[in-house]
Amino acid sequence: MAWRFKASKYKNAAPIVPKPENCVRDICIGSYQTYGNNITTSAKFMAFNWEHAGSSLAVLPLDDSGRKSKLMPLLHAHSDTVTDMDFSPFHDGLLATGSQDCSVKIWHIPEEGLLESLLNSECAFSHKQRRVETVGFHPTANYLLHSTSYTTITLWDLMSQQELFSNSDHGDVVQSISWKRDGTLIASSAKDKQVRIIDPRTKTPCISTANSHQSIKDSRIVWLGDTNRILTTGFDAQRLRQIIIRDARNFGEIEKSLELDCSTGVLMPLYDADTGMLFLAGKGDSTIAYMEVTDKEPYLIEGIRHSGEQTKGACLVPKRALNVMQGEVNRIMQLTSNSVIPITYQVPRKTYRDFHADLYPDTPGYSSKLYPEQWVNGSNAQLAKISLDPSKRENGENPIIVHKGALEKLKQDYLNEMNETKKAPAPKMSQEKEKEVMKNELNNSVKDAIKDFGKVKPLDNKYEAEKPRLGPKPFSAPKFAESEAFDKVFSVPAAPGSNGVHAESEAEPEPEVSPPQSMEAEDSTTPIENVVDDQVDLCKQAGAIELRKSPEAGDMESDETEKSLSISERRKMYERSQSNMDGNTVEKPDGSPVMMKRKDSFKNRKNGDVKEEPRKSMTKQLSYDPQAARKSEAAAPKRTSTVFGRVSKFRHLKGTPAHKSFHIENVRNLSRQISGECDGFHANSARVAVPLSGPGGKIAIFELSKTGRLPDGVIPTLVQGSNIMDFQWDPFDKQRLAVACDDGIIKLWIVPESGLSEPTNTPEQEFNAHSDKIYFIKFHPTAKDVLASGSFDMTIRLWDLTTLTEKIVLKGHTDQMFSFAWSPCGNFCSTMCKDGKIRLYKPRSSDVPIREGKGPVGNRGARLVWALDGNFIVVMGFDKVSERQIMVFKSSDLNSPLNTIGLDVSPAILIPFYDEDSSTLFLTGKGDTTIYAFEVTEESPYICPLSHHRCNTLHQGLSFLPKNVCDVQTVEFAKALRLTNNAIEPLSFTVPRIKTDLFQDDLFPPTSVTWTPTLSSSEWFAGKDKPVPRTSLKPEGMENLSDCQGQPTVERTINKSASQPFIGGSHSNKFGINADIYGSAKSKQNEISKSVSNRMEVNMKLEQDEMEGVDEKEWDD
Repeated sequence: MAWRFKASKYKNAAPIVPKPENCVRDICIGSYQTYGNNITTSAKFMAFNWEHAGSSLAVLPLDDSGRKSKLMPLLHAHSDTVTDMDFSPFHDGLLATGSQDCSVKIWHIPEEGLLESLLNSECAFSHKQRRVETVGFHPTANYLLHSTSYTTITLWDLMSQQELFSNSDHGDVVQSISWKRDGTLIASSAKDKQVRIIDPRTKTPCISTANSHQSIKDSRIVWLGDTNRILTTGFDAQRLRQIIIRDARNFGEIEKSLELDCSTGVLMPLYDADTGMLFLAGKGDSTIAYMEVTDKEPYLIEGIRHSGEQTKGACLVPKRALNVMQGEVNRIMQLTSNSVIPITYQVPRKTYRDFHADLYPDTPGYSSKLYPEQWVNGSNAQLAKISLDPSKRENGENPIIVHKGALEKLKQDYLNEMNETKKAPAPKMSQEKEKEVMKNELNNSVKDAIKDFGKVKPLDNKYEAEKPRLGPKPFSAPKFAESEAFDKVFSVPAAPGSNGVHAESEAEPEPEVSPPQSMEAEDSTTPIENVVDDQVDLCKQAGAIELRKSPEAGDMESDETEKSLSISERRKMYERSQSNMDGNTVEKPDGSPVMMKRKDSFKNRKNGDVKEEPRKSMTKQLSYDPQAARKSEAAAPKRTSTVFGRVSKFRHLKGTPAHKSFHIENVRNLSRQISGECDGFHANSARVAVPLSGPGGKIAIFELSKTGRLPDGVIPTLVQGSNIMDFQWDPFDKQRLAVACDDGIIKLWIVPESGLSEPTNTPEQEFNAHSDKIYFIKFHPTAKDVLASGSFDMTIRLWDLTTLTEKIVLKGHTDQMFSFAWSPCGNFCSTMCKDGKIRLYKPRSSDVPIREGKGPVGNRGARLVWALDGNFIVVMGFDKVSERQIMVFKSSDLNSPLNTIGLDVSPAILIPFYDEDSSTLFLTGKGDTTIYAFEVTEESPYICPLSHHRCNTLHQGLSFLPKNVCDVQTVEFAKALRLTNNAIEPLSFTVPRIKTDLFQDDLFPPTSVTWTPTLSSSEWFAGKDKPVPRTSLKPEGMENLSDCQGQPTVERTINKSASQPFIGGSHSNKFGINADIYGSAKSKQNEISKSVSNRMEVNMKLEQDEMEGVDEKEWDD
């Protein structure tokens, strides 16, 4: 057992954290529910998710540092969260991304990095209606990509852009996969609690299956290098984090199982096969564990842990980028909420002058001659290993960087390499004889093809038969009639030397084209490569002629035509034909993203099965080109919303806290025991109510007019005598506060106008509303003295506070009620229940729900709010993995949500506030620092993110004030009060505008009067309805913005009696300017300037006018 105590060279490897100025700082990172690591690196770049949505990526140089601006160029990758990303091991600028929008895209990062935002990918393909979970590159085969989606593992060839393999044997979502280092086998871990070994090149791919971690939570898998051992991380049945090592040769048995702790974040295993170093970074953890993996007991030897900031993601840097002359054996890029920290693991040595070869074994290189087609056919190739010794490297100590250019260039290089291989002579035939045979066969076949192109016979040539089918080449499509379908355009006749037989055309006689005389007189000494190139060019010219003469050639394809020509050849023929048709004008082929096609997308078709589809235009490939964009807009103008999505006037809303002099400070003893159904903080335009800790249920009342620091001592409170469950201000009476207690009693308090001066325990009124504790109370939005209360007895009761009598009892709930909301008109109400159902009531018509629907599945709490004049209901809750989500329903159909957005992972319930005039939804939770803002719309996607406001400190509550307290002169459209741990601060939400001296009538429509009742309680309970009145927020003396932007265009009238049509109604000068409109606008501007000058005091005196000058005699002195 002496080997157990053998000292390891990496035992004392210690983490070294750089100074903050050497890290990437001030970045915006969200919480993403994905199976990816959220960050990846190559030897030159790093890429990580950006902002809360995570649909964009930040791509920076690997050694970058410092503060980053939010305006820096980004990789706008997908329309939804990027779930995983990976750089190619053979190309430091080739990046693959997968997303929740069900697509995988390939990106080329320029060698100099992102100088402008990157919009268009090199190529893309779809996983139908399933989100992509993971993506990655093959370890030994170049241009071979894997991706997983739900239960499916797919392999893609980036050169032909075809699917090479697909397997759906998994019983649930595939959470993680890992290749063996030699690239022969795949290990996978799925949500069905099984691990599998898959060989994609056999008839039965799944060769081994075993039970894994007994929790359905996230799990990860990694193949331990070239060995037969596989390591997985996950959770056991008791939700303890667990590590399992097993041998692929005895897959059903566990060699090592290690239970760690009960944290909720999955352990991301980062394994270095060269050194056997394993790093375990848990999402949400502040520590990164380091272990050494051995091939015998104890298998895992723990090293020095790193403690630092909370981890959002992590990855290893390639060995080619390490600083080997400083003893750096590994480097972890740790992604936190606002920074990227490079953590160096250094082996301590006495000196670092020399290269320590014992620490750096040769590592797999960066060059591979194995291609996907060869790998699928059974070929394997080990990567040639390279030394990390700087003396053996071209660039010395500098990182080894491999940057090969864009995907289009890589394809061309690949084709050239394949052509050179296929042009090599066969070993069984002499070179001279082969030249003669090929020359004769090509000459004969081309002559026959030109004379009778529709009856070309295939050339029996093994080199041509082995030619691979290539995917579509990106190009810019020329303009052509919409009647010409894509299949027609690319259905060209078979070229000589192909295996297909083209059907004879009956619609039009064959064009007779005589072959060039130079071909008949070809010298036998001409190199065979030139002969082949000449024949192929002639065939392409013949194909172009056939396309011009017979546009219906696409309808005459046989079943073998699709096999005869590759798509790239047909595309080249079409481009040449179009250039010939257009004269000498040749379009510059701009790159465009091309969707990868599955194998079955080019199956043999019958003539009648071909469907014509209009061709879609393609955009530029690498980056946004303003000139190209202007040309495309001139050709086909589009609406801004179709190009950039929905554009909101409130997109750039800004939250600004008021000056400290307007804060109420020294607020203390806040209660932390308020129920989840209560918002915990309420305010009106005059005062705020804050629950305090301690027995007796105390609520402190603070006057907004008395700002500053509160004096030490006893705070005047309303003492309830029992625990507080919920409380709310009367919307029509600034002095009345309703409080519900856990004994089922509702108390009504009247606060003096000057505020509370001492504690009191005597309410104005109280009544026993329920026999059990109360969940919530809500005042009616339009009728005075109408109150709704929901209780543990699963009933909702509507009360008339003028008589303190119960009027209506709503039934139908089967579990705890989370939330209750009145519709804006007050005729309907809705509830969210713990049983996951949304219920809609019409109280005065029925005591049972009129509609029901399924809401959030989580049972941790929920909120709901009505939007868009009561036509929509927005629900905030949790999903199965405790991610906060927002669901939008049509109030007339609660069966399925119109849209669902996942926000982040937090235990706090999102508390909503909806501004009807701007259709803005504000969301935040207790303990959050961010106030999220969304716009609710009537069309897809129904909820659009706006600029979120981030506070400096945590807040314990947020309460918005009525619309009539907003200062519209500063373009303030919402005003709130924010409760922190020890203060109450006003918060203003404004929209940036230039002409703030004008009333922004496009932002402030007539608003509903919610501070004055429309009905009395007796009228409402009697069934009477009145529309809510509206009022303008326009201050006196301000002019509308719309009135100062010119007059509407006068309708033109045509004089039909005149011999020449006369267009009247406006008088324009020779420059086309309407004199009437121009004059009226000018007069309005003069009036505005006069009114402004009358209000301003203008002092025309200068400061020096009042100064005493120097005497003239003093100048002489």
